[in-house]
Amino acid sequence: MTSIHGHEVLNMMIETGERYSNESLTAAIIHRFGEAARFHTCSAEGMTAAELVTFLASRGKFIPAEEGFSTHESKICRH
Repeated sequence: MTSIHGHEVLNMMIETGERYSNESLTAAIIHRFGEAARFHTCSAEGMTAAELVTFLASRGKFIPAEEGFSTHESKICRH
């Protein structure tokens, strides 16, 4: 099974310009990448969509907004 880097999810968030909740982001990830998709980052692997959302939140990758949260290019590591 192919693993998708978390950066792709952050880029998806930037492209859509939407505000998300944990639940709506998880649903958007599953819609875009599929229920069976697994995700990795620079320091973790084998995550489900929900696990990735929790992981990204814990790493400060989201920017709080009035309704939910978004992200910004500056939140994507470049190593």
